[in-house]
Amino acid sequence: MNDNPQHETSPATAQSIVHMEKVNKYFGSLHVMQDIDLEITAGEVVVIVGASGSGKSTLIRCVNGLEEFQSGRIVVDGNELTPHGKGGKSLQTIRTEVGMVFQQFNLFPHLSVHANVTLAPEKVRGLDSGKARQIADRLLERVGITDQADKYPGQLSGGQQQRVALARALAMEPRLMLFDEPTSALDPEMIGEVLDAMRELANEGMTMMIVTHEMGFAREVADRVIFVHGGRIVEEGTPQDVFDHPQHERTQSFLSRVLKH
Repeated sequence: MNDNPQHETSPATAQSIVHMEKVNKYFGSLHVMQDIDLEITAGEVVVIVGASGSGKSTLIRCVNGLEEFQSGRIVVDGNELTPHGKGGKSLQTIRTEVGMVFQQFNLFPHLSVHANVTLAPEKVRGLDSGKARQIADRLLERVGITDQADKYPGQLSGGQQQRVALARALAMEPRLMLFDEPTSALDPEMIGEVLDAMRELANEGMTMMIVTHEMGFAREVADRVIFVHGGRIVEEGTPQDVFDHPQHERTQSFLSRVLKH
């Protein structure tokens, strides 16, 4: 287990948040996810690593229906997604319960920081503007950018924009947070402030799936590390297991390259 006690969940009381069973995904003739089996329980932080093009980003994008899959089962907090994007009501429910932060910030450039964060609570959750503003105020304080609330995204640094994106995702009060390489588009000096916000979220017990190249961060926050290669889960275990004692030659080769830097 991870040394961080906040992440510990009794096996008897663990609740499944993500269940993936024999999931297959194709882009044309390219088989990018091959028989993926994965179970993630409430409060667990799972970090997914692997080389570019290994299928790790596609994996988490399938969890909230941003990518269709061709066969298998995906169940998110009791809501089942079906192959070929025919999730119907379940898909809409999942998208209100799953927050996602992308490589690019995807903020609305014509809206202020505050308006970016209040938009989803008002339009999706149907909250009145006063309640939505209270949520936005709390979350902007939480990610440390209260003083930027009236600015527009173009006036912020990359790290500040990514923290706004995190606050916007949290405004939906998600059961699960997905992160798709959230620091890859940032200058090195801005990476730390985003990782700090994610680290705090992990310590508070948020269920998280994180695709990242930040191996030190993965070692620190993950309950479980998954190594993906060629569309398959090749190896998984605690950070200590995977980083210090990798069993598969593909994992060993990958780590020997990335851990040198």
